[in-house]
Amino acid sequence: MSYTYPLPDLAQYDVSEKTGFLPEEMPLESLGPYYEPWERLVRALPGLLLTKRIRAVVDALPLLSTVQLQTEAEFRRAHSVLGFLAHAYIWGVAEPTNRLPEQLAKPWIAVSEHLRLPPVATYADLCLWNFRYLLPDSDTDFLDNIQTISTFTGSFDESWFYLVSVYFEYKGASCLTTGLEAIKNAREGSSDRVVQCLQRLAEQIDYLGSVLMRMEEMCDPHVFYFRLRPYLAGWKNMKDAGLVNGVYYGNEAVPREYSGGSNAQSSLIQALDLLLNVEHRSTGEQAPSAGENPFMADMRRYMPGKHADFLAHLGKINILSDYVAKHAHENSELVLSYDACVAMLKCFRDKHIQIVTRYIVIQSQKARSMGSQTTSTLRAGLAKAKTPKKDIRGTGGTALLPFLKQCRDETGNAAAGNWGRRILSYKEKPAPSSSSETVGLAGQWTKGAGDGSAHW
Repeated sequence: MSYTYPLPDLAQYDVSEKTGFLPEEMPLESLGPYYEPWERLVRALPGLLLTKRIRAVVDALPLLSTVQLQTEAEFRRAHSVLGFLAHAYIWGVAEPTNRLPEQLAKPWIAVSEHLRLPPVATYADLCLWNFRYLLPDSDTDFLDNIQTISTFTGSFDESWFYLVSVYFEYKGASCLTTGLEAIKNAREGSSDRVVQCLQRLAEQIDYLGSVLMRMEEMCDPHVFYFRLRPYLAGWKNMKDAGLVNGVYYGNEAVPREYSGGSNAQSSLIQALDLLLNVEHRSTGEQAPSAGENPFMADMRRYMPGKHADFLAHLGKINILSDYVAKHAHENSELVLSYDACVAMLKCFRDKHIQIVTRYIVIQSQKARSMGSQTTSTLRAGLAKAKTPKKDIRGTGGTALLPFLKQCRDETGNAAAGNWGRRILSYKEKPAPSSSSETVGLAGQWTKGAGDGSAHW
């Protein structure tokens, strides 16, 4: 990290002071007439999945060129539309298929290269570029005035699932500007102004946790797990779901393996970690010398290229932890304010665990006792795989429980003060005495609390 490397120009990285990693202008709702064959199918997607006709109608599509795409908004819409169609094609019938037809594969690869994204449905496709205003001239709160453009199921639950993430990104914009302001003030040696920024940042991160908990208002855990989640899966580490070696794209001779949509693909979450110098190690490793968590690093490949560039830039200027350590002896409020930010980020991850516990872990336990009549309707195998809780995988393809538990614990380890380290840092707990005990939200062993992951 550097005190001399320039602060980032947000606009250069397609980041907005007002909307964060969301586009400042509303995403494009539909491509032009040339791409109507794609748009017609994505509009009818819930019905095509219901009747299991998705593969037949996609196979009948013409092969469209991408030369008609001109603006970034058009490329984003094309990537999102092709993502919905491709995931529906792979997972939309009882047994998944391991080959995408050329009509989807060729344009999707071309669009992906332009956006510096892999050809798979990402967090950006499902959330960042998939919302519109209900009433453009309304002064209603942002979350109450947006709706999704495309869905797999056509359900309220699916729309709400995406929209809460959109709102999370929208409210997180202030964290970016406040964090960068704190870095600027630290460079200028103004500890009092750094304290003020850190206090605001702690409050802003705390509010993000409240936003996350709104998921339960309109998204039922059962509907999410059994009806939506199968479509979000990628084709990496999906052997148990029926994809042994990934997916062949068109006429390619070698299959590709990609992770599915995951909250770990949110640039905002990684930006918060960078601002507070939270380090994530390889899963299962606790030593400071352990390498960077490969999954977290890999998730940057699934972010829009300029957003990943922004995170790389942020990693060169994130001096806050260093600044607080150097000035701790002369300003105790500086340490307390920084540790408050760390505490709020750890609390946010606790809330994330609560959500994923209810939406994935508990639902996966129910799936084991539902019987063949129910499980035969679960398309992706994710919802019916009979695996131990510790081996449950997210749509990103990685093990859920070890990943998020470690991310939460590592967040607390970033505390700067002795008191903060004492109450926030992870301490090894004795193993539970029975299988009914699981790690609780504060890191203590509690009866039946459950656990989860950052992944969908």
